[in-house]
Amino acid sequence: MIFKDYYKILGLDTNKVNIDEIKIAYREQAKKYHPDVNGGNNTEERFKDINEAYKILSDAASRKKYDRMWNSHVGKRKKKLEQQSKEQNRTATRGEIFNILFGIENTSSNDTKINKRRSEKIPVQGEDVETEIPISIYEGFFGQTKKISLRTVTGKMKNFEINIPEGIRNGEKVRLIGQGKPGENGGKNGDLLIKINILEDRKYKLIGSDIYTELNISPWEAVLGTKVDVNAIDETIGVYIPQGIETDETIHIPNKGYKDGKGGRGEFVIRIKIMIPKNVSEKEKELYRQMKKTSKFNPREA
Repeated sequence: MIFKDYYKILGLDTNKVNIDEIKIAYREQAKKYHPDVNGGNNTEERFKDINEAYKILSDAASRKKYDRMWNSHVGKRKKKLEQQSKEQNRTATRGEIFNILFGIENTSSNDTKINKRRSEKIPVQGEDVETEIPISIYEGFFGQTKKISLRTVTGKMKNFEINIPEGIRNGEKVRLIGQGKPGENGGKNGDLLIKINILEDRKYKLIGSDIYTELNISPWEAVLGTKVDVNAIDETIGVYIPQGIETDETIHIPNKGYKDGKGGRGEFVIRIKIMIPKNVSEKEKELYRQMKKTSKFNPREA
């Protein structure tokens, strides 16, 4: 398929024009090459191209599609030529300045060498590199020195020692200075930023600065109430279970959760699970039968 430069056919140098400019250009070209005004086969062919160009460029959808082709055939070439022209002008201007100030000739080759020497003397700091590692809630709470192996930007494995401060928050980053990409021309290396992901534990779950855990109790403990020892993250706590507590109710113990970064701690939250015994003796079954007869409790009416 032969590509036609519709903008050039309408006498336009660029596609950065609005619809009004396209209409004006079309009217000028149509008047200039109308067969009734200018006879001849070449004029008729040119007039057909003008109408074809206007039909394509006056419709937003077809113009958008055509512009992609135009940029591929014409736009990129124009842009490249403009950049070359600007660079030549800049080079010529620099040469003129050298001639005026120092009375010497400054060729583009000398100018390139000067710029190269200048760029070589400018220190460029290396880019930072980011990665992430998982840690346990215990490692985050108590803090720890952790050894890890990471693949560097060159593809080789390298060992790092990370000091994880106690009470580090989920999502926080540990910075290893100078362990990122190397700098250029004597510039400093970038840093290695390690994002900390605190994993959910089989026993504990961290939400903000609160630590959640589950406590299984028996039906009679739920009915009568009791006191049980619960292992918090750093100590054992005696917890009172109130009478009549139900499954999924929670008990909140302040200042026994995760460190909040302000010198305090969040809550230790205990979620209750009432467990039904699977294997019961005949004596236990008899006790349940007696309770069924004597109790007036109906859970479907509660």
